[in-house]
Amino acid sequence: MPFSLAIFDLDGTLVDSFPWFLRTINDVADRFGFRRVRDEDIEGIRHASTREILKQLEVPLWKLPAIARYARRLKAEAAGEISLFAGAEAMLRTLAETGVQLALVTSDSEVNARQKLGASAALFQHFDCAASVFGKPAKFRRVIRRAGVTPDNVVSIGDEVRDIEAARAVGIACGAVSWGYAAPAALRALAPDYMFAQMDEIADAVGRMPVTI
Repeated sequence: MPFSLAIFDLDGTLVDSFPWFLRTINDVADRFGFRRVRDEDIEGIRHASTREILKQLEVPLWKLPAIARYARRLKAEAAGEISLFAGAEAMLRTLAETGVQLALVTSDSEVNARQKLGASAALFQHFDCAASVFGKPAKFRRVIRRAGVTPDNVVSIGDEVRDIEAARAVGIACGAVSWGYAAPAALRALAPDYMFAQMDEIADAVGRMPVTI
């Protein structure tokens, strides 16, 4: 039985925003008083969980909402620099044409998300944006209710450890992409139902039930 709903992350999954992140993170660090990211820190961060990253950079949890709001503003200003990964639009269109409902759950704003998706935004039936760092499980549940499907017919696709953790928290299948923020080894260590090395693998996998890898 194929999946009837695919929930996508945005940054690092559908759009190539990691270069923007690297250019921006130290400006954000200086503004909010947490540790700057050195070049030699980057690979370690890509192998760490979200909680480990926050601890390493000494980011106080109470500052996260303000940091997220500021980051969304910076992303809006840099929207022209952040584009879809090659093959993302074709993959999304293939899923939509086969009857799979598409949802976007992201920490970015809906306005920013729609701008970065461009024409592909029209392929999505559900947007639930501005997720907090650990707020994706609640948004997943809301999207699933709105879509009128059961969890066993849903797959989420993201590029970070927290995306896998969120899927597991709500009992849905999960796929992880190898081209995003987290290192592939960090994602494989959590044994997602799918590990995608190429964008065009997603449409085929969503049409069948998950398998253990």
